[in-house]
Amino acid sequence: MGVEAHATNERVTGRRWTVRLDPVGRGRADVRVSCSRPACAAQVLPSAAAGRTAAIAHLKAHLRAGPAPRPSVHCACRAEECHTHIRPAGPRERPVPWRCGGAVVLAVITDREGRWWQVLECCSRCAAAHPTAKVVATAPAAEAPARGDGFRADAPAPAIPGGPAATTPTFSAVGPHFSHSAAATGTAVPQQASGPRSSAPRSAPRSARPTRKRPPRGRIAQRLVPHDLRPVALRDELTELGELFRAYQARTEPDLAMLADLHTRKAEAFNAWAEVTADTGLRLDAQRAEQAAATARLQHLHRIGQAPDGEGPAVARLLTAPAQWNHARAVLAHVAENAPLPGAEARLLVLMVTLRTAQSGVGNLVGQDIKGLPLQDPEHLVEQLVESGWLGISGTVEELIASRPESPTRISVPSLTPDEDDPGPFTFGRKLRPKLSGWAQRVVGEKKLRKGKTGADVRLLALALATGADGEGLLGPGGEGIGLDGLSSWCSVDAGDLPDLVDRLTAADWLAEADVTGTLLTGRLTERVLPLGCPLT
Repeated sequence: MGVEAHATNERVTGRRWTVRLDPVGRGRADVRVSCSRPACAAQVLPSAAAGRTAAIAHLKAHLRAGPAPRPSVHCACRAEECHTHIRPAGPRERPVPWRCGGAVVLAVITDREGRWWQVLECCSRCAAAHPTAKVVATAPAAEAPARGDGFRADAPAPAIPGGPAATTPTFSAVGPHFSHSAAATGTAVPQQASGPRSSAPRSAPRSARPTRKRPPRGRIAQRLVPHDLRPVALRDELTELGELFRAYQARTEPDLAMLADLHTRKAEAFNAWAEVTADTGLRLDAQRAEQAAATARLQHLHRIGQAPDGEGPAVARLLTAPAQWNHARAVLAHVAENAPLPGAEARLLVLMVTLRTAQSGVGNLVGQDIKGLPLQDPEHLVEQLVESGWLGISGTVEELIASRPESPTRISVPSLTPDEDDPGPFTFGRKLRPKLSGWAQRVVGEKKLRKGKTGADVRLLALALATGADGEGLLGPGGEGIGLDGLSSWCSVDAGDLPDLVDRLTAADWLAEADVTGTLLTGRLTERVLPLGCPLT
């Protein structure tokens, strides 16, 4: 409690008292509730929940019975030179007093764990500087000191409430509550405090009294943005950032690049806020925001297959360069235009043989290369390719199917054999051919596609989508989707059969958020298969 003034030009220090909740002893469940006011005796309660209930009830009783905030007192925070929001100009200089200002208020401050509650009679600026402070009551605005001048000790003291010239104090519309809700702490929240009742008749009806309107306060990261925070640009930036974060949380799909930018702005704004208020907690929040921005930006680079500066590739793709991705698309386009037989199974076999002979028109093949493909009658299909003249083999079809790695069968594709007049349809080098062949084999023989016993049409669609997605896995240029006509032609199926193929790829965890519309297939490749992709550039 403050000490009464002995002269008209003196001011008393604002009141301050604390209600605490402490354990009685190690290993015991009971707790002690104590109050710093001399007339209050400590209580022992059987549990922490009962102790919090008793502590809050005790605090509410003080707020109801105690006098209203006095406009003539010194700020209780300023009396102890609170370093939370009064920043020294130098290591040996005292804090400047002009940071105190505004009307005198009665504020309740608590810790986040709900272990203590402190009541302060302080200025509104000091109350706003405490993150957990809630204003219970406000002294009459007409009797408050001028804002910006601080509380001068030589200023004449206004009339003390309850004296001859006292006026009825005004209370805030919001009662005291603490940093955690009742649901989080298991306790009730104190309600609005009541001021001392005056027996004097009212001079004007309640509706005729002037009301003080303040702009709505922004909220960011569970902090309220003080309405009197200066500069105004910082206050507006914090308020806008809070709204942007809430809008981002309402999004149906993540945008990690946007989230990284928001965290970067938050770090800059919180650093500026900390400079204004000298709040260490704000600086720590700014550091956490910088870390969150770096993490979100790294995750974004991982999704699009790019690498941070000075690091290796974020997604370890089988084909690592844009030139390789373009060559893979060129092979698929060539096979689609020059396949000698119709049907998805023939298309798949022609693709795998093309990749074995793409460089010189000749290559080696073993029986497992053909039997590993989802073909219902591989011997008959090879015979058709040989009879059409597209494929040549050394020996019979039966010998090809039975051949083993130690004795492969020599094969040739005349249309791919280069000569003086025609160098062949492909321009990649000798070292890239086995890489492209291995990539296609990995896609076609992917584990979940094999376990799901998917057909040749599903695996052809997997190849098409692997070469038709961007770095983040979104299908089509700019994520706008892939045309159904092109997919139908490549997979050698009717357009009406594509939804079933898409469902099978989704079940195999190849596709996510897939949607087949009238002309487009939209969606994205799952992160599991991103290493198999050839991103669009």
